[in-house]
Amino acid sequence: MSDTRLPALHETPIPGLFVVDLDLRGDNRGWFKENWQRAKMVPLGLPDFGPVQNNVSYNDEVGTTRGIHAEPWDKFVSVVHGKVFGAWVDLREGPSFGAVFTTEIDASKAVFVPRGVGNSYQTLEPDTVYSYLVNDHWSPDAGAKYTFLNLADETAAIQWPIPLEQAILSEKDKAHPRLTDVSPMAPRKTLVLGAGGQLGRALRAVYPDAEFATRAELDLAAPGLESARPWRDYGVIVNAAAYTKVDLAETADGRRDAWAANVAGVAALARIAADNGITLVHVSSDYVFDGTADGHPEDEPFSPLGVYGQTKAAGDAIVQTVPRHYIVRTSWVIGDGANFVRTMASLAERGVDPSVVDDQVGRLSFTADIAAGIRHLVDTGAPFGVYNLTGSGEPVSWAEIARRVFARTGHDAARVTGVTTAEYFAGKQVAPRPLNSVLPLDKIEAAGFTPRDHLVALDEYLTQE
Repeated sequence: MSDTRLPALHETPIPGLFVVDLDLRGDNRGWFKENWQRAKMVPLGLPDFGPVQNNVSYNDEVGTTRGIHAEPWDKFVSVVHGKVFGAWVDLREGPSFGAVFTTEIDASKAVFVPRGVGNSYQTLEPDTVYSYLVNDHWSPDAGAKYTFLNLADETAAIQWPIPLEQAILSEKDKAHPRLTDVSPMAPRKTLVLGAGGQLGRALRAVYPDAEFATRAELDLAAPGLESARPWRDYGVIVNAAAYTKVDLAETADGRRDAWAANVAGVAALARIAADNGITLVHVSSDYVFDGTADGHPEDEPFSPLGVYGQTKAAGDAIVQTVPRHYIVRTSWVIGDGANFVRTMASLAERGVDPSVVDDQVGRLSFTADIAAGIRHLVDTGAPFGVYNLTGSGEPVSWAEIARRVFARTGHDAARVTGVTTAEYFAGKQVAPRPLNSVLPLDKIEAAGFTPRDHLVALDEYLTQE
């Protein structure tokens, strides 16, 4: 044997199911192959699925037939010895439900089987050894999450080389349901943390089928987080939870609480995401920068001024160790809840003439746009990494925002007096603020998402109040 195959990937009619030509090398002694080689196969287009367990099935007779089983994890199946006729049926929710693909595989081929696709095979040679590389651990209760299809289902109409009445089947496989009686396997769920906040409420509109949890329902800093949920059931976690009391974070108690929520809790969540192949979306802040630059691109080194910014920067650094992550960095957040715009509108209505800082510059970020941008990144499979996500348009100061709120609500904008940050906070114990919070949007726009102009969005927001 002298055959050498370079790894190659072939698509099939089932989305996400791939046939792989393996690197098989042989000589007069036999053969050697790289059955799974991450550094070669991921660049070809296979998911970096993180296998954790290898199972092997030995079949001594021709015609041994196993399946059709769809498990709640991904599989990389191959033949160690012999040859099989493989058959796969898509048993996931969606338009490809019921799609079928068949092929013969021997030691030179493997098949990547995504979660929810039914896997089955029939041996064509004696002493066939079949291998499963999977990305979750088998457990006694795992079978309750399987989805099954009868090998003889008339809709799938698999043309088994050896008729099933002559093949070797288990009684369990014979009893599996027909396609019309199969409950499709649902996709992995989305979990949104920080459900009670402004962004959490906005995320309900773009993730109507997600699970939402407040801190009282799921405290990231509490012990036992690893067993708090069946984490393999989740495909995406959006972390909109954070300690955001910027000034209180400068106190002894506030500092401890900020580090617990924004660092220790995020570290625990990051471990869970990495261990379970979850995409972690983490919301960050302009406070990770000191505000001395004209704008803060995604790759600018951290330079936080206060405790809150320090904890957010530490959390960002931790999240970047998760293989599948999006860090969404935003600023000047406005949504459904107490915020600067509502405060200014209330002052205008009550006849209060405020002094507002005019040397802090940035753009408003409306939670509806942040939520839509998060959904866009996840759904389009944008490259993992850090993305700035604020409103677009011309940056302005807080004082200019206040004057616009006064004017748009029918009040005299001249009632707003501009002052410097130093003047405004003179004699007060507060956290330092970045003076420039402008976050360039080139990267997220290149990913296909353009936020609304923040001043236009402000006008729309005020008409809804």
